Amino acid sequence: MHGSTRLTPELLLRAYAQGVFPMAERRDDPLLFWVSPESRGIIPLDTFHVPHRLARTVRSDRFEVTVDTAFADVIRACAAPVEGRDESWINSEIAEVYTALHRKGHAHSIECRRDGKLVGGLYGVRLGAAFFGESMFSRERDASKVALVHLVARMIKGGFTLLDTQFLTTHLARFGAFEIPREDYLKRLEDAVTRKAEWPAPSDTTSLTGVAAMRLIAP
Repeated sequence: MHGSTRLTPELLLRAYAQGVFPMAERRDDPLLFWVSPESRGIIPLDTFHVPHRLARTVRSDRFEVTVDTAFADVIRACAAPVEGRDESWINSEIAEVYTALHRKGHAHSIECRRDGKLVGGLYGVRLGAAFFGESMFSRERDASKVALVHLVARMIKGGFTLLDTQFLTTHLARFGAFEIPREDYLKRLEDAVTRKAEWPAPSDTTSLTGVAAMRLIAP
């Protein structure tokens, strides 16, 4: 679905409730297009898989993990060029509107820091009991993976039912992600957005410990 409709937080939430999300062709392209994949990537929370080596890293608390303390920094880092990927689908309009959505309490970030420096994280959109993962970044080995583990632990703790990855990648498949047809996805989405789930209050920005996060995932 092509066309550059000016984004607003309200339009974004309506689109997500219908299984649609925006992208740009390039970081400097002002035009946006709407996407509704025929096959949708999801990660089932009850079968989320954490590789053994990563589980040790999570339990070690190598990174300080926080929630919603640096949303704008995370989305900028996700849009920045990295080795092997010069371009990004996150343009300035997307960054601006998702940051506005964050201020309204519907877009969230998980941050990983080491020695006070932001080294990894992810962001996405929350609607009902669904979380739509948008993008992640890593400046140190495993930083984005640790953020994903903590996201899943918080989703389980908060009663979420759907983790949407939009597309399936080899990286996400290692955690148990797989594709389902659009029709099946929309049924799951319709159910999830009508349910209630708890996200950490603004005053509760500290992470679960790594050990506690792993207990939620693999009790």
